[in-house]
Amino acid sequence: MPTIKKTAPALGQSFSPSEVSVVPPPAKDLLGWEAPARPFKKRNREYFTTIAAIVFLVSVILLFVKEWLLIGVIIALMFVSYVLATVEPEKVKHKITTRGVFTGDKNYKWDDLMQFWFSDKWGHEVLNIKTLRNFPPQLQMLLGSLDKKQVRDIVEKYLPYEKPEKNTLDKMANWLQEKVPLESDKK
Repeated sequence: MPTIKKTAPALGQSFSPSEVSVVPPPAKDLLGWEAPARPFKKRNREYFTTIAAIVFLVSVILLFVKEWLLIGVIIALMFVSYVLATVEPEKVKHKITTRGVFTGDKNYKWDDLMQFWFSDKWGHEVLNIKTLRNFPPQLQMLLGSLDKKQVRDIVEKYLPYEKPEKNTLDKMANWLQEKVPLESDKK
């Protein structure tokens, strides 16, 4: 609860708004942990070969249409996917406090957050928090060795636990991922 600091006015005088200042309570750390910045899965040669073949075929088609800029964008995206698949993510510190969520060097107040849910990505438990901001629209924090129930009990005091329904774009992406796998599931 915020405290209000007042200095006593002289007898018969009232407070002006500039004389009253609201002092918020100090932030209390509720939970802190360190985990990789993003889910990571070691990719095999088949994955990179498939990506290169798709980029080559699409580039040949775009070459006939003379879309040079689009070819450059596709090659740049191929390079980004290569980097993300080969470079392991760094460790990031996450902290949940009474004032909000701290992830890395960013601070998100509870007023800027809408809802949360958990998901699983390549065997990693992920805490997802939807924000009111345009960027990032969603926070994704890997839990590492943290217990999901412990995190849920703390965050549920501040945000509702609601998993959003998949929109049309999500459904199309899942369908494409099932129909055109970039690598086989065999080990």
